[in-house]
Amino acid sequence: MMIATGGMIAVASAAREVDDSYTIGQRFEQYRNSYPGIAWPAVSWREGQSVLFDRPYKTTGTRDLHIDIFRPVLAKAKRQGIILVHGGAWRAGNKSHFYALANLLVQRGYTVFLPEFRLSPEAAYPAGMTDIADALAWARQHAAEYGIDADRIALGGASSGGQMASLLAYAGPSGVFGPAPDRRANALIDLDGVLDFTTPQALRFENAAGDTSPAARWLGGSYDKAPGKWREASAATYVGPDAPPTLILSSGIPRFTEGKDKVLAALDRHGIPHRWFAFQNAPHDFWLFDPWLSRTADEMDAFLRDLRPVPSRRVTK
Repeated sequence: MMIATGGMIAVASAAREVDDSYTIGQRFEQYRNSYPGIAWPAVSWREGQSVLFDRPYKTTGTRDLHIDIFRPVLAKAKRQGIILVHGGAWRAGNKSHFYALANLLVQRGYTVFLPEFRLSPEAAYPAGMTDIADALAWARQHAAEYGIDADRIALGGASSGGQMASLLAYAGPSGVFGPAPDRRANALIDLDGVLDFTTPQALRFENAAGDTSPAARWLGGSYDKAPGKWREASAATYVGPDAPPTLILSSGIPRFTEGKDKVLAALDRHGIPHRWFAFQNAPHDFWLFDPWLSRTADEMDAFLRDLRPVPSRRVTK
């Protein structure tokens, strides 16, 4: 059944498989004895902040996809927006996992967009990539409504979401995931997301379980069976002169940012600003917990404040 909702078509969703194995509580229990001082973050709201939950941004044909918009206090609002793509091994996770980080970024003046997208139990690659590309296009098209500049929207993501954000940020300008002008970010922020699936170290982990590995389930088969897709989904393949300024934040566990040396070398060749920062003795999911959460927001804020404005471009609708 389809229902008209103010310019969009709302689709009554059919039952679908959902993997809820990746939760913040599950990770906290996993880490609490290994990382002394780890703590749940306290989310404190300030007067004047607002959140718009579950705004539909896309209809897949079987259901609507939604986006949350975190808005800063008007007097402190910047013209910069940020889209954050949640992690969960391409198969699990939820946009709510970024609420604590989004809150800190909003308090620094940013407007933050958290999109829902299709995960591998529902649809294989490139469905989720197309979804976040469309979320970026939607944010650009609604930029004036939310008080930001359409040419100042950064892409960020964590773990598998960092991989996806990186792939879109570098491949978007070539139109791989839709019309390039709508799918161009002014910056990339990768939080522990793999940048090249095909390095020996990446394959050692991402391909270890063959067709049952999370990456293989997303990409339609193991590296041995679908090498073309593994290369196609490697963000490092696309770093060119149109690549955006890049911040890579790492837990310090090398496997999660495989390909970063290739990416940083390519950014250097093209004269594109970049920064690399690694925590010491942090868990993979450092953006979820104190004491690393506040530093993550600080590093993102410092990086984005240093960006030079880009010339305005017309957004194609």
